[in-house]
Amino acid sequence: MDLGISGFRPSFLVGVDAVRRAHGARLAALAGRRLTGCAVVRFAEDGEWFADCPVVLDFDGVRVEVCHWGLAELSLGWDTIDTTSPLTGWEWLGRTPRWAHHDERLDPFVGDRLREVALLEWRSAERDAAAGTVAVEFRFGGGRLRIVNGLDENRVEVGPTPPGYRRPGLGR
Repeated sequence: MDLGISGFRPSFLVGVDAVRRAHGARLAALAGRRLTGCAVVRFAEDGEWFADCPVVLDFDGVRVEVCHWGLAELSLGWDTIDTTSPLTGWEWLGRTPRWAHHDERLDPFVGDRLREVALLEWRSAERDAAAGTVAVEFRFGGGRLRIVNGLDENRVEVGPTPPGYRRPGLGR
């Protein structure tokens, strides 16, 4: 599954422990870097965000590519996606996807220095379909940005960490 995105070769993991083992050290190493850019896929016809595609964040030349899939899968990629290449194979959809290098939720953080990255595990008091899903939270001087599992797609949240998330740490 590459969604017609040049360089995108997702490796989906399930559970916070698997994500932490595979990516914890690299995520922690982002702290202190400045967010210098972002990219999401939008449709040319109306600007609608296509939330199934990865969210790409550039931290001073180190890009992390976050993509949720299914009810619990998360893929983190590093410097693989070419956001300057056109997306291919979408003719069946009848819409034209394109990379957008601006986003109203992400843009306020561009230029800000990253203070901390955290993996969050959803553990609400009530058992729900999102239980056990993993979010990636980026804490900047100007606030917090989370890319969470929107139940088979990405969802971007801004603001304080909601109750219901467990913060297990990145480990080393």
